[in-house]
Amino acid sequence: MADFDYIIVGSGINALVAAALLGRKGRKVLVLERSDRIGGCLRTEEITAPGFIHDVMATTMVLFLTSPSYGALGKDLEARGLEFAHADLPTGVLRPDGSSVLFSKDRQRNAATFEALAEGDGKTFDREMNALGADAAFLFSLLGGALWSGSTLKTIAKQGWGKGLRRLAAWFGDALTPARGYLETTYRSEAAHALWAPWVLHCGLSPESAYSAEMVKVIGFAIELAGCPVVKGGAANLVVAFERLIADQGGAVRVGADVERILPGPGNRASGVRLVNGETIGAAAGVVCSTTPTQIYGRLLKDWPAPTPAEIAEGVARYRYGKGNMQIHYALSAPPRWKGDPDIGKVALLHLTPGLDGVSRATNECERGLLPAEPTICVGQPASFDPSRAPEGKSILWLQLPETPRVLKGDAADEIAVPADGLWTEKLRERYADRIEALLARHIENFAEIRLARRAYSPADLEALNMNLVGGDPYGGFCGLDQFFLWRPFKSSVNHRTHVPGLYHIGASTHPGPGLAGGSGFLLASSLR
Repeated sequence: MADFDYIIVGSGINALVAAALLGRKGRKVLVLERSDRIGGCLRTEEITAPGFIHDVMATTMVLFLTSPSYGALGKDLEARGLEFAHADLPTGVLRPDGSSVLFSKDRQRNAATFEALAEGDGKTFDREMNALGADAAFLFSLLGGALWSGSTLKTIAKQGWGKGLRRLAAWFGDALTPARGYLETTYRSEAAHALWAPWVLHCGLSPESAYSAEMVKVIGFAIELAGCPVVKGGAANLVVAFERLIADQGGAVRVGADVERILPGPGNRASGVRLVNGETIGAAAGVVCSTTPTQIYGRLLKDWPAPTPAEIAEGVARYRYGKGNMQIHYALSAPPRWKGDPDIGKVALLHLTPGLDGVSRATNECERGLLPAEPTICVGQPASFDPSRAPEGKSILWLQLPETPRVLKGDAADEIAVPADGLWTEKLRERYADRIEALLARHIENFAEIRLARRAYSPADLEALNMNLVGGDPYGGFCGLDQFFLWRPFKSSVNHRTHVPGLYHIGASTHPGPGLAGGSGFLLASSLR
């Protein structure tokens, strides 16, 4: 008799969603995590000073809050302690000259903001959001649904019948537009371009990437609807709620359980796992891997009795990882006093950038292996609307640099020496963090006097925390069109099945891609019995 119905390898958001939904179906599920804690990129620690609570990696929960996963599990998780904190100003942009644009959750206010930037831009924004809302059901079924399915084919056929094939083809053509082309032909104001351009980075894209315009519109629609919420007290509290729910359903979670390989059963069906300590655990219904393709096919299926199909082997060999990421965290003795608009201090996630060209330039430098001279800086201010994150009267800043090279070839500013092997070192990390700090401090009047401590994580540090972040890539692999949608992770992929019976693949490396929506976990668990 097998020990469990399903074993899930890995414990990120997709794994937790899958475990909870399978448990709801009465399945006995075991989640195995190799590190000392579950949650993947959902990690909360006092990393700067006592009493300062930092989300080390992921923090903004808009994708989860608006997802089918939350629709199905939200009340159960809230019953186990999950709470969100919300800011009235979810995002904004601050440019080097001190000018800023702040975005709220109020349509009329946002339209007025855009109209003040350039005549007609307010009406354009309202029209664009209304158009996306009208197409939302179709669009989100493609972005988050099972692409290889009868229901998706029916949805597309219905759209083709209603719109006509030519108009449907035009719709898909528009959906593939790069953000640069869309922004420059839609909004007159460069400030509006600056507000939206950095958001493509959160999709693993650049402003010149195909379909990045559609993601800009989706993000604008989502954050106007739900903001940029964080979990009260830290993202780890979402993990705790999941762990309680899984246990209440009869499932189990184990940490320090490093899976060495998948075990074959009759007919070479996945029948369980073996840990590095030699322990074997059986699974009656199947094994689910929330990992990168590199881990499944390069490690967990090593020495599998049946040969790997040629198309899978080729897909693994050609699988590409994207840009790296860097995180910097500050403990502050008081809230920052931003120069310019005082409401900047109320923004949940602020981008510091010269604008559209600045994002493009920094992304290009990163993709060529260079430290960007002026990178896009994402600044989270969770303590401004979740005071539990810092001692009374104090604050924190959460910084993310999504244009950081995985392997280094040089410095675009020609100021920092890069090791010959291209690998990150502690000295290099701190030198680059100094560059970021100098850019940040220009905008904060009291930065020198309130700065208590800093903690930085290079791409190499992030991979050390989570082996799925290959080279510090937080998106599970390159997110360009050729490695996304129907073609994620491979050209031969069909939903979340693998070539091994009873073995399933979820996580950021699979459709619908990265983010905290738990999409692949939801889709797989919904399809399994």
